[in-house]
Amino acid sequence: MAGAIAATVAMGAGAQEITLRWGDVVPASHPSVQMIDRIAADVKAKSGGRIAVQSFPGGQLGSSRDMIEAVADGTQQVVTEGAANFGAWVPSISVVESPYLWRDADHLVRAMAGPVGREFNNELIAKRGMRILGTTYYGTRHVTTSTTSVKTPADLVGFKLRVPENDVFKTMAEAWGARPTPMNFGELYLALKQGTVDGQENSLPTIKSGKFDEVQKYLVLTAHIITPRLVVVNEGFWKGLKPGDQKIIQDAVDVNAGDADRAAAVQYFGMAWAGARGVLPPPRKSHPRSRRYTPHTARPGTRPPRHGAAVHRSRRAKTFDT
Repeated sequence: MAGAIAATVAMGAGAQEITLRWGDVVPASHPSVQMIDRIAADVKAKSGGRIAVQSFPGGQLGSSRDMIEAVADGTQQVVTEGAANFGAWVPSISVVESPYLWRDADHLVRAMAGPVGREFNNELIAKRGMRILGTTYYGTRHVTTSTTSVKTPADLVGFKLRVPENDVFKTMAEAWGARPTPMNFGELYLALKQGTVDGQENSLPTIKSGKFDEVQKYLVLTAHIITPRLVVVNEGFWKGLKPGDQKIIQDAVDVNAGDADRAAAVQYFGMAWAGARGVLPPPRKSHPRSRRYTPHTARPGTRPPRHGAAVHRSRRAKTFDT
């Protein structure tokens, strides 16, 4: 309840102004942060300006772990983070970021919207006082490297691979024979530039917005994980809101999470069509697959692309500068 008290300021004759501090580790240009901006605009309009959503991208409020703990403690109201990063409180939730688990993005979204997702949510509320408001499609993860053209698993033996700070990714890297190097996302660009790590793995929109193509030579289209990101709110803050205000926020999340899914899909396929050069051209109507792979493929209730379908010839390493 401390989060609710800290975030609510009395205003006028009985009216209340409510402020949500919403953090994310990715840059402002990432679809995940653009989603927050759209939610902020919708919430402001629907509440007549009573509810303000403040966006803090680029790790301004701390690392992934810092922000999750801040939301749990109520000093921050909302965070968007990868599901496995909540595994310290609900270990079973980490499984949703296991390699090659999901058939496609729709499979992921349907599972998280059903009994599986509801059970995770109940556990997160009970064990740490955090509630899942929505699940977004972060993208399909691929490996980038500075000097190594990875063509077989043997090429990753001894490879220093930056991974998020959770056990699922560390175990995955070890299974490949790589040397997992857990690291805060905000430290990654410099670590790649200085050679502290040999490479990293992330979705194409994240690789682009993080400018990793400036410090990495090879993009290896492994499509090893379809990643869900969770929109999580402090439970005390949420319970302190009036039902009408809860509905305004929840509706905005529901609508704009779908838009974030489509934006991630647009960037994903735009970069794949461009030969993984790290650019984002608009989809060309003349492209033979442009009608099949539309921005709508990641929206719940539709048929998103098959796992790795748009990069079916991508098992070869591609350079950013070809």
